[in-house]
Amino acid sequence: MVRRPLVPALPAAVLVAVLALGSSAAASPQAPEGGVDHAAEAAATARAAAAAGPLDWQPCGEGLEAFLCATLEVPSDYDETDGPTTTLALTLLPASGTPEQRIGTLLTNPGGPGGSGVDFVQQSAPYAYTPEVLAAYDVLGFDPRGVSRSDPATCFATAAEELGDRFLQLSYPLGVREESRFQAESRRFAVRCNAVSGDRFATSSTADVARDMDVVRRAVGDTTLHYAGYSYGTYLGATYARLFPATVGRFVLDGTVDPLAWSGTGTGDAASDVPLGIRTRQAAGADESLDEFTRLCREAGPQGCSLAALGDPAVTVPALFDRLATDPYELPLPDGTTIEIDQQLAVLTTFQTLYSPAGWRDLADLLLALSLPVPDPQQVGAAAVGTRGQLGAALRQEDYPSVGGNLASLCVDTLQTGRPEDYDEAIDAYDAQHPYFARARGWVGLPCEHWRPAAEDRFTGPWEQTTQAPVLVIGTRFDPATPYSQTQPYADLFPAAGTVTLDGWGHTAIGKSACVDARITAYLVDGETPADLVCAPDTTPFQAPSPGARSVPRPDVPAGLPQY
Repeated sequence: MVRRPLVPALPAAVLVAVLALGSSAAASPQAPEGGVDHAAEAAATARAAAAAGPLDWQPCGEGLEAFLCATLEVPSDYDETDGPTTTLALTLLPASGTPEQRIGTLLTNPGGPGGSGVDFVQQSAPYAYTPEVLAAYDVLGFDPRGVSRSDPATCFATAAEELGDRFLQLSYPLGVREESRFQAESRRFAVRCNAVSGDRFATSSTADVARDMDVVRRAVGDTTLHYAGYSYGTYLGATYARLFPATVGRFVLDGTVDPLAWSGTGTGDAASDVPLGIRTRQAAGADESLDEFTRLCREAGPQGCSLAALGDPAVTVPALFDRLATDPYELPLPDGTTIEIDQQLAVLTTFQTLYSPAGWRDLADLLLALSLPVPDPQQVGAAAVGTRGQLGAALRQEDYPSVGGNLASLCVDTLQTGRPEDYDEAIDAYDAQHPYFARARGWVGLPCEHWRPAAEDRFTGPWEQTTQAPVLVIGTRFDPATPYSQTQPYADLFPAAGTVTLDGWGHTAIGKSACVDARITAYLVDGETPADLVCAPDTTPFQAPSPGARSVPRPDVPAGLPQY
């Protein structure tokens, strides 16, 4: 079956791979131990749904005949449900089954934060879910407030200004001189975001997105919310469950985010005095995944993995990264310009391609081409375009949505250290444990250190769940973005959670295992109580796919950033 890819990756120079977190109207961010007034939360969304009226679903247009589209007006501030509104863009893939088969609506979030749910449903949902799920549910995607088509929060007046912004071209810094410049540009960038879209950022907390989801639930006429959330979408799911425990339906939570670390309300490496890019633990996850990439490449040999022709990939890859730090490669482009492949670009490309094992052969080809004593520009270019990472997009010069959609949740929700001047020391120490990836991920929260939008209605805990609904929690053993170590602690927050482990590779388990798909189907369609299970992947990297193996575009990177 031919599968359409998601929206292409962003140009390689863009690093701001930002993340998000939230705190409710009843739970002050200064007092995360406080409770939640569930009745008040439900009353606010009920008023908002009544004011919005019924959804007016219309055909989405040429090429999208299978889908319906609509908009929904929701309060900018749920404390003022009769005040200003923001517009949400929605799309729906109607259930294919009979009315008797239909269970309800499956709301989805593809992650990010800042991922477009409209793009995910229109480009991936027909392939991401089994026929049984598609027969039973209308699959609904929405662009969260501040994102893409939903009154986007931006830091620039035009896309051209954003493409040319110096901070977004810096990737991540190496050395004292670059770190100083990165700090200065980060401060300037934060001021600009606040000036251009300060009001939209201030009302874009994850808690507000969760409230929007409850308005959507009411608008489609469901008594409970059925939900599939991926990566950051698991944080959004945890927030919804905390605010609206009585209306939690069947929840599939794939690629879990630790809500305490995300918000900075935990202890140890999950505390607010740890930079956000460290407490997300992505460097550790990427390190584990790269070890698997090099191990499997070595075992496959040159016939299965081209990089193995140069010897042990576990030696070749670090040597390449080190060389590119001082001797970057200039790759000529068809338009006569060049692109500089430095350590930052190589590391970020590697990190993002680790998300999808289907791209590991292409990554091996690229790393091989760059590792040759005299790289062949044609070979490097062909291998780069083959990857699904940032470099391939840079070579294709693709457009992309604003980075503000990512920051809209990140800077509102996450607690920061308050000491940006100490980032270099903290990241140096982390780099000793996880070389390359510690620097690539450690700086992501820096703009938020210089800018804290006032969002009184955010939610930052507590995270122990009160809903009694059984939820299905899924983790992948070698996940570079949401490390597997976070899976069981996340499940433990719910009184009734079953876990599925994909004993494989890549970010999130969707579309990588018939075993996982069967468990999701049994849970969503048959109401089977989730129980702990370990599943094998359908394919192993560097080996030929087994007959009938599926390959679903990963749902968490519709904008292509190496997001959470």
